[in-house]
Amino acid sequence: MNFKEELQRRTKEIEEIIKEYLPEETGFQKTVLEAVNYSVLAGGKRLRPMLMQETFRMFGGEGKLVHPFMAAIEMIHTYSLVHDDLPAMDNDEYRRGKKTTHAVYGEAMGILAGDGLLNLAFETAAETFSMETSPRTARALQILARKAGIYGMIGGQVVDVESEGRPLSREKLDFIYRLKTSALIEASMLIGAVLAGASEEEASAIESVAGDVGLAFQIQDDILDVTSTLEVLGKPIHSDDKNNKTTYVTLEGLEKAKEDVEKISERALATLESLQYRNEFLEELIRMLITREK
Repeated sequence: MNFKEELQRRTKEIEEIIKEYLPEETGFQKTVLEAVNYSVLAGGKRLRPMLMQETFRMFGGEGKLVHPFMAAIEMIHTYSLVHDDLPAMDNDEYRRGKKTTHAVYGEAMGILAGDGLLNLAFETAAETFSMETSPRTARALQILARKAGIYGMIGGQVVDVESEGRPLSREKLDFIYRLKTSALIEASMLIGAVLAGASEEEASAIESVAGDVGLAFQIQDDILDVTSTLEVLGKPIHSDDKNNKTTYVTLEGLEKAKEDVEKISERALATLESLQYRNEFLEELIRMLITREK
């Protein structure tokens, strides 16, 4: 298997699935629909839907049951970035080398586009019920709602915002990373497993794999913020520095951060390998995410 070619092929396939669930740009509210589509189609690795689909496949899932949730998780991820970039939050004008949504459509429309995407995500996920109404589809929706909300990603964002410019303990930083970054990755892999019919025990193992992947992914992000360049990263570097943000690197130092990424990712892969199911592409994908340069 040529991993790079396979990755491109699957990313393209996911793009097509996501596009199926995007709105048509018509009617008086056309501007917000354009802003929604601009935000979702502005690039990105499509990592969360890919992790979801590959976990679904790993547990023997087949068919389109997972498709609405794949689109929904990408919408939630995108809305969080749109709101993250707003002047009240990180005040970023570029993301992935393109103008951010509020920079193109204005601040009010940036807020509304984010709100619109969050609602659209649940509208889309709920389409699964027209295919199958069962304990597993209900459970998947619960996971999506909880991991994206105040006990998940939003909870992490809150503590992140409140901690800006203040010294931060390792415990609090871990809490922020576990919620802000890991929660949606946990949702992705967990929903994939649940929809494919994984047992409670298997689902719990997948959740811990995903938690570690998210943590290692975020620490790698901190490392790249220090070591990479704007060209490679596609977003401003040293932005954490500029925003007086405590990161894993400022707390633990660059070398320890690199060691920890290795340790956490090895643990994730070991847990994954302890299951009786295999997905070589998923294993490669996790390795790539954690050693990535962008």
